[in-house]
Amino acid sequence: MSGQLTQEPARTRSRWVPAITQAVLVLVIFAVAGALAAVVWEWLWTPSSGVVVDHEWLQGLAGVQAEFSGTGVYVLVASVAGLLVGVLCALFLDRAELVTLVAVVAGAALAGWIMVQVGHALGPDDPRALARTADNGTRLPSDLRVVGASPYVAFPVGATLSLAVVLLGLTKRHAE
Repeated sequence: MSGQLTQEPARTRSRWVPAITQAVLVLVIFAVAGALAAVVWEWLWTPSSGVVVDHEWLQGLAGVQAEFSGTGVYVLVASVAGLLVGVLCALFLDRAELVTLVAVVAGAALAGWIMVQVGHALGPDDPRALARTADNGTRLPSDLRVVGASPYVAFPVGATLSLAVVLLGLTKRHAE
């Protein structure tokens, strides 16, 4: 009887190892995808420019409109990246669907955050900070950033949508 007690926890642990490995792999894949998406985001984005007046960075109306292009391009790139990575995870990492779902949502949120951090680092420096020491009339490009909180759902929504479509509609289990 004591032999059964020691074997049971080992069997339980061995069942969780593939699921945990899968979850970690999904998180790593999304982290890498977030960094790559940031490179694409920065590449597609065109900064607006403003001028320094009395150590403040000011933009015209065209500059304010262009500032929102950073957020718009972020949403586009994050949504597409989320869709693609979600499909890949659904097709190749579906051993435990519930684990995949939780890992994809967490990984996509992580990817969105990484995308913002890396994209901001790749883009121009914050013109508001630079304006404090710049001369009047100095033209400075805007920095790459996301305005508002709602764009942060783009990566998770894209990933979760594609995951649901593949797991619910295209997997071999549903074809049987």
